[in-house]
Amino acid sequence: MKIIIAGAYAIGTHLAKLLSRNDQDTVLIDSDEERLAAISSDYDLMTIHSTASKVQTLKDAGIDKADLFIAVTPDENLNMNACMLASALGAKRTVAKVDNYEYIDPKLKKLFENVGISSLIYPENLAARDIANGLKMSWVRQRWDVHDGALVMLGIKLRDTCEILNEPLKDLCKPESPYHIVAIKRGEDTIIPRGDDVLMLNDLAYFMTTRNYIPYIRKIVGKEHYVDVKNVMMMGGGATAVRATTMMPEYMNTKLIEQDEARCEKLNELIDTDRTMVIHGDGRDLSLLNEEGIKNTQAFVALTGNAETNILACLTAKRLGVRKTVAMVENMDYVSMAESLDIGTIVNKKALAASYIYQMMLDADVNNIRFLMTANADVAEFTAQQGSKVTRKKVFELGLPKGATIGGLVRHGEGQLVSGGTQIEAGDIVVVFCHNINMSNLEKFFK
Repeated sequence: MKIIIAGAYAIGTHLAKLLSRNDQDTVLIDSDEERLAAISSDYDLMTIHSTASKVQTLKDAGIDKADLFIAVTPDENLNMNACMLASALGAKRTVAKVDNYEYIDPKLKKLFENVGISSLIYPENLAARDIANGLKMSWVRQRWDVHDGALVMLGIKLRDTCEILNEPLKDLCKPESPYHIVAIKRGEDTIIPRGDDVLMLNDLAYFMTTRNYIPYIRKIVGKEHYVDVKNVMMMGGGATAVRATTMMPEYMNTKLIEQDEARCEKLNELIDTDRTMVIHGDGRDLSLLNEEGIKNTQAFVALTGNAETNILACLTAKRLGVRKTVAMVENMDYVSMAESLDIGTIVNKKALAASYIYQMMLDADVNNIRFLMTANADVAEFTAQQGSKVTRKKVFELGLPKGATIGGLVRHGEGQLVSGGTQIEAGDIVVVFCHNINMSNLEKFFK
C-alpha cells in the first residue's frame, strides 16, 4: 500500500512509527526540514521538503498511485485543500484532520466526499469519547468495548487489595474462567503472558471479559470500595472539554474550571449549563478546589494545553483524596513520566487520531483498532473471512506470531472468550492484542 502523509507533526510522526512496523511504502511531506530530518533518521520512509498544497509536490510524491493520502498539519484549510487536490490527481482515499466540530456531522459526509475528502477526523471528539467512557468506571484505567460491548477489555492497576496476585496464570485463566489476561505492563516492559507468568503488585493488567462479569473482575482485583463517579471536576475549557461535557452520562455533575474570563463567557454559550457549572479560576488553586468541593469529587480531569500543569494538577487532586484522575498529555515524552507518577488515565488525542487513521491502512476486514499508549501495543478487531487460515485450525495450532494473543471473539452478536481449543468460524469478530509486531503478519491469518 502506498501512503502519503502531509504534516510531520505529532499525528504524522506517530503514524510513521506505526507504519514502520508494517513495511508500507510511505512518503512524508512537510515544510520544515528539521522535523523531516528527525523522523527520517528513525523510520523507513521517503521525505519531501515542501507543502502538500502544491500540485507538483503531490505529483513528485506519486499521488496518482496513492492508496491513501492523509493531511494532518495544524492548518485545517491546508488539510482540506490538499485532500481535494490529492483526490483530483488520483489518490484512492483521503483523510483530513479538522478543528471544526460542525464538519463531522454525518449529514455533511456526502458533501465532503463529492469534493474529494473521503474522511474527516476531529481528534478532540475522539479524546472526549475516551474520557467520558473512562469516567463510567472509577476503578479502571482504560476500557475498550468490542462490538458494542459484547466483549470488554479493562486495563486495571493492581493494588495490594487484589486477590489474584502471585498466582500462575494457568491456574487463574482456565478455559472455563470468565476472564483472560491478555497483557501486563510492568514498569517499562509489556508482557504477553504465558501460563507460568504471574500478576504482581502495581502491574497494569489488561483483562478481556464479557460485560456481565465486570462486577466479578471488580471483586477479584479488590476495587469494590472504589465509589462510582458522580461528581467530576474538570480543569481547562478547550475544545476537548466542551465535547467531553456533552458526552458525560446524565447522572454525573460537572464543574469546569477555566482561568481565562473571556473563555468562561464563551463556554457558557457552548455547553449545557444545567449539567455543567463553569467556574472562573485556576484549577491548581487549593483554596478554590476545596471551596468547590474537591473532597466530594470522585474524578478530576485536567485538559489544559500544558502537560506539566495537567500532571501536577492530577497529583494534587490525588493528594486531596480524588480516586480517579485523567490527564491530557500531548507531549509524548511526558507519557512515561506521567505513568511512573501513577497519574491515572492518560489521554493523548494525537495518538488516538493516529490509531483511528491507522485502521484505514489495514487490508483485512478490521473493524476497529486501538493503540494502547501506556503498553505500546495495539488491540484490533479482525473479521475472519471464509476459508481464511484462522478458520482452518484450532487456536493453539495457528502459530500466531510472537507478541500476539487472541483475547476473545464475537459470534452472532455474542461475546465469548477464547482458549487454545477454540475453533474460530468465518464471520467471527476476533480481538487480537499485539505488541511490537508487523500488523500485516496478522492480517494474512484472517484474509
